[in-house]
Amino acid sequence: MTRGHYPPPGVEIESIEELDAALADGLAPARLRLQDLDLTDYHGLDRRTDLDELVVLGGTLSPALDAHLRAHGAIIFPNDPDAAPIRPYRARLYTADELYADLAAGYPATPDALAYGWYRNGLRHPDVFSALLQAIHDDSISDALAEFVRDRQVIGVMGGHAVGRGTEAYADAARLGFDLAERGFLVTTGGGPGAMEAANLGALARSADDLTRALTVVADVPSFADDIGAWAACGLRARDLLATPDATPTDPRSLGIPTWFYGHEPPNVFAQGIAKYFSNAIREDWLLAHSQAGIVVLPGAAGTVQEVFQFATRAYYADTTPPPLVLVGEQHWREKLPVWQLISALAGDRLMASRIALVDSVDDAAELLRTR
Repeated sequence: MTRGHYPPPGVEIESIEELDAALADGLAPARLRLQDLDLTDYHGLDRRTDLDELVVLGGTLSPALDAHLRAHGAIIFPNDPDAAPIRPYRARLYTADELYADLAAGYPATPDALAYGWYRNGLRHPDVFSALLQAIHDDSISDALAEFVRDRQVIGVMGGHAVGRGTEAYADAARLGFDLAERGFLVTTGGGPGAMEAANLGALARSADDLTRALTVVADVPSFADDIGAWAACGLRARDLLATPDATPTDPRSLGIPTWFYGHEPPNVFAQGIAKYFSNAIREDWLLAHSQAGIVVLPGAAGTVQEVFQFATRAYYADTTPPPLVLVGEQHWREKLPVWQLISALAGDRLMASRIALVDSVDDAAELLRTR
């Protein structure tokens, strides 16, 4: 390769239909990146010998196709189910049904719990292969997340995980999520319980009556602290009340971006897409980066404060107008945790100064974002 000249970029293939179309269009197999495909019964490559440098990222191959691809120079990155309970090359975000599969047998039997256990074991017994699989997984999730939010107006909603179902604070966060989604925003949270769950629940609701019914159902199990299984099962019952034929990922209203770093905080079930990461740093970075329509910060503690100042760092150094940031709760952010004074001082005469606000209700926050 001559200096400054690079091969054409690889083309990600995430479905059999895309693979057939790429081959029919004459794309060289060397440019194709087959991502997490089930090729067990696929025969479109059986007679081809120009497979040198075709890249297969996980998925499932029949023994015959595996041998054929290897014999003709394909590069195969296999899944290793014995090494990890996750698919590192996955092409789609998670769903609640996927993460909570086998919940009837108890939360420890679910894929979410098994992944957390595997992650924790890796911290106790560091293994370079496990670390590599986690990094590949998180990169795949980032790619799927970018596709999920493409062409959407994303608003991030931050808030504490300890807000209990059945409380006024929980209902307020749910109303905020509903209001923002009704205005056409994709409501995005850290994907956990508490205020995050409430905002995702509200966004998923398609009417005020449905929202009220769902809030009544989840109040039966106020917290995940005593029994994650009962908490998740109750949430799934409420989610089923909100399911409508058009509430599909083709028109998403609710997105969660949780992490196994905080594995003691289970993912809520109300996000239509769940971008779950092993790396909390990457997760938080993408949560803020994708929230280009604005960020609402409800009362929270250390994790919420960290997210506020991650935003502040981005906004402080921005050379273009940053997204609006709205803190909700005068007493909380002025007195209990005096974040507002510091962030206001940081803003000074910079571009971010006109983009930050402190209000005292979720209604004020929604109205402010509507006008900005």
